[in-house]
Amino acid sequence: MPALSIAVPAQGVAWAPRDLFAHPPQQIWLEVGFGSGEHLAWQAARHPDIGMIGAEVFLNGIAGLLGHIESRGLTNIRIFAEDVRVLLPHLPVGCLSRVFVLFPDPWPKTRHEERRFIADRNLDLLAPLMQGGALLRIASDDATYQNWVRGVMAGRDDFRDVTSDPAQKSEDWPTTRYETKARLAGRAPIFLSFEKCGL
Repeated sequence: MPALSIAVPAQGVAWAPRDLFAHPPQQIWLEVGFGSGEHLAWQAARHPDIGMIGAEVFLNGIAGLLGHIESRGLTNIRIFAEDVRVLLPHLPVGCLSRVFVLFPDPWPKTRHEERRFIADRNLDLLAPLMQGGALLRIASDDATYQNWVRGVMAGRDDFRDVTSDPAQKSEDWPTTRYETKARLAGRAPIFLSFEKCGL
C-alpha cells in the first residue's frame, strides 16, 4: 500500500498533511485506531473533499480498510500503520479539523491505565494540532472507560463538552459492527463530542 501509507518524515523536515493527497483537501480528519475501517470509509465516502488519516497497528484492521477503499473507489484516505503517538509530534499545529477515538481498547486494569489514548499526556500533544472549533469525538461501550474519559475531559480547559445526549449519535455518526456487537451483548455505548477551544 505504498500510495496510501504515511511514513514519519525525517527529523527537521517540514511537511503538510494536505500534500499527501493528489487533490489538496479542504480539511484533514484523523481517526485513532480505526478497527476494520467501517467508520473511516463511511466518512471518506460521504466527504470526498476531506483528507482522512487513519492510524491502526493491527494488520487485520488495515486489510479491512483496504477492502473498503477498493470496493468504494476511495481516494481521500491515507494510513499510518503504527501507533498514532509516533505521528503526532510530526503534524503541524492547527492541521486537524476533526479527530475520532471510537471504541478503543478500554485497558480496564489499573496497571494498564497509561495505555489509554484519552489521557492528558496524549491530549497535550493532540490539542495544539486541532484548530479552534475542531471536534474530538469519542465513543465507548465500557463503563470504566466511559467514566475515565469523562473525568479526563472535565479537567481540560482546552476542550469544551458539546455532547447533547451521550446515548444518541448525530446523523453523521454511522453504526459499525462493533457497536452492534456491543449492544447485542447488553453494553450501552456513549457518544461524546468535545470542541477545541481557542484558535
